[in-house]
Amino acid sequence: MKGKRFIVELGTGADLHGEDVTKAACRAVRDAIGRSCLCGLVEILGLERLEEVQVEILVACPDPDRVDREAVAAEVPIGRKTVRVMFGGMTAPGLCVDRFAKGCDRIVVANVALTVSVDSQRTGA
Repeated sequence: MKGKRFIVELGTGADLHGEDVTKAACRAVRDAIGRSCLCGLVEILGLERLEEVQVEILVACPDPDRVDREAVAAEVPIGRKTVRVMFGGMTAPGLCVDRFAKGCDRIVVANVALTVSVDSQRTGA
């Protein structure tokens, strides 16, 4: 589908104990989703099936090769999803708490950009 962007929303997520970049990325996706209402898809464009939209999930985090793309995509409840991961985000000194994860003392932060696109024929463009 050649799509027109409907919305780009940003999110941030962190794993404070465990250095789990997938957990941080999933939290970032939920952060972005939690601040977006896509009512215009239905009320303006008349979209009847939300599965028709394309959702691009761009993740920036430390250790991008460790991100479980399927887990990140599963956080998005609609559309045809693609996940791209790149190096970015942040690490910060944390506190190792063996009860949560052994040998981990870094906080990892992931940033996400969610882009929802619709078929250009729907937009009249």
